Amino acid sequence: QVQLVESGGGSVQAGGSLRLSCAASGFPCSSVFMGWFRQAPGKEREGVVTLSNEGRTNTADSVLGRFTIARDNAKNMLYLEMNRLKPEDTAMYYCAAGCGGGNWRWIPPTQPSIFTYWGQGTQVTVSS
Repeated sequence: QVQLVESGGGSVQAGGSLRLSCAASGFPCSSVFMGWFRQAPGKEREGVVTLSNEGRTNTADSVLGRFTIARDNAKNMLYLEMNRLKPEDTAMYYCAAGCGGGNWRWIPPTQPSIFTYWGQGTQVTVSS
């Protein structure tokens, strides 16, 4: 049974930084792509940064240059380093994963519908 457990959310002032973590386990496959998504009240869930099994990333324009995704396969952990946070970054952040890819040319998608497994989310609030 796949489990994704996020941690690291909180409240921070604009310009600050946060690091989100996702503990992953139970994947029924060897090639796993993962990503971070967010959903603000009244808005659709959107992809923030995604990462293929081979290490290719796909980053939303709104966070490009500020957010970085990283994966520690030995610890089964996924991270999201968020810098220069803005009030518009306020949202519930979700870790997600899916089975597939397996090709170094493949760029992971940012559409939520492509991802099969989801965590419960961690809240990030950025005040001005």
